[in-house]
Amino acid sequence: MIITVTARPGATRGTLTFGDKEIPCSLGRSGLVPEAEKTEGDGATPIGRWPVRRLLYRADRIDPPGTNLPVSAIGPADGWCDAPDHADYNRPVTLPHEASCETLTREDGLYDLIVVLGHNDAPVVPYRGSAIFLHVAKETGGTLQPTEGCIAVPLDELLAIVSACDEETLLEVRADDTP
Repeated sequence: MIITVTARPGATRGTLTFGDKEIPCSLGRSGLVPEAEKTEGDGATPIGRWPVRRLLYRADRIDPPGTNLPVSAIGPADGWCDAPDHADYNRPVTLPHEASCETLTREDGLYDLIVVLGHNDAPVVPYRGSAIFLHVAKETGGTLQPTEGCIAVPLDELLAIVSACDEETLLEVRADDTP
């Protein structure tokens, strides 16, 4: 299965398509950027195609999701290194950690369910972007809010997506240049 994310250049929202479903999604605060131009901290969602690696979830908040992906529960000691000059860059780490890291057990619920994408991981290239995930969207007044470069959808939609995923699933982000 291929999950497709399409948006107009500069847009912070797009459409995620899988099977016959189309779902509104949020993107990075800086819109889309070609994968070769992605840099750490730019707030952009990279254009490209990546394997769906695995699923992480907050066992203290949700039940294990039904999926054919590898699944792991996350807890307070789980983080993701976003320090481009560190050997653990764009890798999961145990907290506390000597370098800059995201804490995966966020209070805002955005990482209650995380689909880890194979962006910049084979091999990891320093400064090319870390922690590009498909995760739970933040909504304000019914409007999806931009991410720091990830793709995000409401939790109920994300649960439906992961139920259809397996280790052959790919996620493709592309720009819609149609006027």
